[in-house]
Amino acid sequence: MPTRYVAHRGGASQWPENSLTAFRNAIALGAKILELDVHLTADGGVAVIHDPTLERTSSGSGPVAQCTVADLARARLRGGDGALTDDCVPTLDEVLALAAPAGVAMLVEIKTPGPAVRYERRGDGVSAVPGARYEGLERKVLDLLRGAGAAERSFVMAFNPAVLAEVRRLAPQQATTLLVDRHHVEQSGTKPVETVAWAAEAGASFLGLHQSLCDGALVEAAHRAKIAVGVFTVNDEPTMRRLAGLGVDVIISDRADLVARLQAEGARIQ
Repeated sequence: MPTRYVAHRGGASQWPENSLTAFRNAIALGAKILELDVHLTADGGVAVIHDPTLERTSSGSGPVAQCTVADLARARLRGGDGALTDDCVPTLDEVLALAAPAGVAMLVEIKTPGPAVRYERRGDGVSAVPGARYEGLERKVLDLLRGAGAAERSFVMAFNPAVLAEVRRLAPQQATTLLVDRHHVEQSGTKPVETVAWAAEAGASFLGLHQSLCDGALVEAAHRAKIAVGVFTVNDEPTMRRLAGLGVDVIISDRADLVARLQAEGARIQ
């Protein structure tokens, strides 16, 4: 199967990240897969925002978990230059209202209120030590995806393997992705190829890695284990093409224009 390309946070280098403007424009360009992040609000809403706090990306302040959906609707999102825009922090159901009718696939990363996980070397092996979860967020995300008719073409992703365990408990057939960043490998003193075993242990069908961890040997090992490989976040075309040449299944990029163009190119080759 050819490499698939994903608009990261809708196209974070071109529009306010995780905004309805970004998702709408990425779809209009021809992106077939959108990536986004979700946190739980104080009143049980599912907010689409990367950070656990509002300061970096919006006019708001404080933890997302202490805000209501109405609070987030009043917070203006910042563009790449830091200037405030007319966009507010959206909810997952608002994004799905755009994405589901367009038939695009979704990579939904379920975030955590604090550090997601750390990996510790114990004897000859490495153990995951999960951080705290948002209680009930997994069920809300799954219900929203099912309600929008998007569950079968979506992946639920997390750095925290306890989040994926809860997703598997609630929806055993839902496709899941274990995310691994560079510092997780460094803190465990392990080799990147060993993260394939981490994904298998988490019950994930997909392994999402920082691009610097990915090489041909890792891709081959993952595919032997019947685990697909995705990489984040790749914003230059030569690197995207090199990784595609290694057999990487999914490449995530802030450049929705590159995503759409390379996806279309791959479709013509099929």
